[in-house]
Amino acid sequence: MTSRILSTTHGTNRSAFGPVEWALFIGVGITWGGSFLFIDVGLEAFSPGMVTLLRVGLGAVTLALFPASRRPIERADWPRLIVVSMLWVAIPLSLFPIAQQWIDSAVAGMLNGMMPMLTALIAAAMLSEAPAGRQVAGLVVGFGGVVCISLPTIGEGSSAALGVALVVVATLCYALAVNIVAPLQQRYGSLPVLSRALVIATVLVLPRGLVALPTEAPGWAPVAAMVALGVVGTGLAFIAMGTLVGRAGATRASMITYVIPVVALLLGVGILGEHVTPLQVGGCGLVVIGAILASRREV
Repeated sequence: MTSRILSTTHGTNRSAFGPVEWALFIGVGITWGGSFLFIDVGLEAFSPGMVTLLRVGLGAVTLALFPASRRPIERADWPRLIVVSMLWVAIPLSLFPIAQQWIDSAVAGMLNGMMPMLTALIAAAMLSEAPAGRQVAGLVVGFGGVVCISLPTIGEGSSAALGVALVVVATLCYALAVNIVAPLQQRYGSLPVLSRALVIATVLVLPRGLVALPTEAPGWAPVAAMVALGVVGTGLAFIAMGTLVGRAGATRASMITYVIPVVALLLGVGILGEHVTPLQVGGCGLVVIGAILASRREV
């Protein structure tokens, strides 16, 4: 049973990214890059548990509106589906709001840039083969860019050790989840798999979300942030990411997390008025180069 769940597969398209892959890649990267900002706004009125419940629940409702989400999944694949719902949804989406009580949204987004490296290592172990040379180069260059973006902010001492540790654990969950979801996505498509994963995750996070209900009516900004986070940042973005994983494979699809720090940085400057250093600007350039290298032909 364990070997059946802890396995992955190559993407259906191992050539260079085409227009569809790039559209999915950029769309998910921008959406998830903004999610950390939405979480921060939501935490102004809701507890971390309620933020997770609203995000996952609204995402589940969004996917349920698509008729294709109701296509059946064989009973033999439900153990893998349950593990995906825990690793890709329930656990990491619970950890990020907790962590962002102590660290900046930009720092959380930047730390999430470790995901491609972790994903590649897990994929290599599951497939018993190393990534192609260009993918390795993209991983290294992109990760170097993430480090350049992160160092100035982390060096300011705004990150609590516990918050950083929680983001690392959440990122590790993502890396494992995108590998084991690939065979399911290729067999059934994104909608049936992710719709059920979000429903299962909603049930899992429901008790914690209801423990600390708001004592007063929340303002419009936190409510709007939660709607955007649930409908777009979870429901629609998960469909796009699941599709990208099936087409490009887990390692190349995970490169979208190299876009997230760039988006987080731009939002920090444009909305929060944060200062950008030359090192961070250079890091953004490395992130783009890494993404381009990683998107090239696998074989």
